[in-house]
Amino acid sequence: MSKFRSADWFGTKDKMGFLYRSWMKNQGMPEDMFDGRPVIGICNTYSELTPCNAHLRDISESVKRGVLEAGGFPVEFPIMSLGETLLKPTAMLFRNLASMDAEESIRGNPIDGVVLLTGCDKTTPSTLMGAASVDLPTLVVQGGPMLNGKFRGEDIGSGTALWKFNDKLKTGEMTYDEFAEAESCQSRSPGHCMTMGTASTMAVMVESLGMSLSGMAAIPAVDARKKRIAQLSGRRIVDMVKEDLRISKILTREAFENAIKINAAVGGSTNFVIHLTAIAGRVGIDLNIDDFDNLGSKMPLLLNLMPSGKFLMEDFYYAGGLPAIIKQIQSELHMDVITVTGKSHAENIANSGTIYNSDVIYTFDEPLIPEAGTTVLKGNLALNGCVIKPSAATPALMQHTGRAVVFENIEDYHARVDDPLLDIDETCVMVLKTVGPVGYPGMPEVGNMPLPKKLLDKGITDMVRISDGRMSGTAFGTVILHVSPESAIGGNLGLVENGDMITLDVAKKLIQLEVSDEELEARRKVWQAPPAMAERGYVKMYIDTVQQADKGADLEFLVGCSGSKVTRDSH
Repeated sequence: MSKFRSADWFGTKDKMGFLYRSWMKNQGMPEDMFDGRPVIGICNTYSELTPCNAHLRDISESVKRGVLEAGGFPVEFPIMSLGETLLKPTAMLFRNLASMDAEESIRGNPIDGVVLLTGCDKTTPSTLMGAASVDLPTLVVQGGPMLNGKFRGEDIGSGTALWKFNDKLKTGEMTYDEFAEAESCQSRSPGHCMTMGTASTMAVMVESLGMSLSGMAAIPAVDARKKRIAQLSGRRIVDMVKEDLRISKILTREAFENAIKINAAVGGSTNFVIHLTAIAGRVGIDLNIDDFDNLGSKMPLLLNLMPSGKFLMEDFYYAGGLPAIIKQIQSELHMDVITVTGKSHAENIANSGTIYNSDVIYTFDEPLIPEAGTTVLKGNLALNGCVIKPSAATPALMQHTGRAVVFENIEDYHARVDDPLLDIDETCVMVLKTVGPVGYPGMPEVGNMPLPKKLLDKGITDMVRISDGRMSGTAFGTVILHVSPESAIGGNLGLVENGDMITLDVAKKLIQLEVSDEELEARRKVWQAPPAMAERGYVKMYIDTVQQADKGADLEFLVGCSGSKVTRDSH
């Protein structure tokens, strides 16, 4: 590498160099910080409104120490933080906006390499999407999961326990006082969800892609080893800059294939499909929804972790972490791909990968479930595909035909689901419309519709549910998600009526509305699109340009890579 990118700011002996250096010196920077050392941007998604990321200030200090030790110049900067727990209407609406913030902040500043500090669901894909469009040396440090929840002698998992407790509260099996007590018992340390929700899935994703140091994904947020690996990451990014090891050299087609297979082996969130597809679009990798089925649906589940199993991320780390999973399925992976360490996956796990608890991590030869990866379904109800997570579903419902009970939107669902007069039984198929990228907008995590109270009272715990929305990675059930094209833009889901019969056959990868083409066409002629949810601002731009779920729900004009060159030079 001839010179560092930051030299265009700090390395000139003219009025602009004076300007850039002088203003940085008002923070007390000594002269030798501008002697040509690499400038490392620490992109921090810290926010007290993103509880999962509220400890990232502390993690940042560890990264800075590592950067300074390696002879770099660390500079921390904030970007929009996306907290799934608080942000309305859904954090997913703003994933692409945060990616734009990350992209332009990285490109427009004197940064030679970047460390992305992430945690909650959308902060990882958004920053990685933005950084990928700039293509500088980049490394991800995830904040890590919370400690196991503890409630009355049992381990409880964030999200997964909530859905169960909510059902028990409805049926009277749990009092409100018990419900309230569980709040504090579930979230008892800094960090993100400790189930295999989307945040944990994203941590696994970045390590699988080779974008974080080996072994990072499962380390609990409060474990001292999280700070240790953050400091080592700070050292490593300086070397990556010197080696010019850019994102585009790591995020190859083979890296994406590895991520798909590893996600299946750990029972990762269905949200993984949308986020990985969007990241691939930023680096020009042709990844489509069928790849997730072809590469992942036949993979075995090796990790016994909620919501597909019984343990939590803390247990996963102590049992061997992601290196143990990678070692078990190495025959299925591209083990020679380069990672941020400068080494391959094979080299990274050469001295690790031992399973320390066989109740938590199973072997490839004797898996928890033989075939458990996300399955892609197609049929006239989802011409471009939809997804289901078999490991979190009820086996008896994987082949099912039932009568549709339709909710036109989420407000309609909330208004009627617990009405005693609702015409529904356990054999029905619950259908929720207008919760896709355009219709909601932003594609919220409402696809795992809680069951009607009168069915919960009968002891029913699962039903087939279909929507064009998403569900939390912490959720479970026989839930069909991401239906594309969505109902709000004229997809066939929008034409479903109460009483229609719907067939689900996961083995045949089929989701079919048992209505003739002629009848669907007649319904289409009188169908009316729902009114637009915004007339101005970012939400208007989102509605007008967002791609469908099978394309990753990125904005059309953001797909691709613009590189690190600033649009105009102010010199």
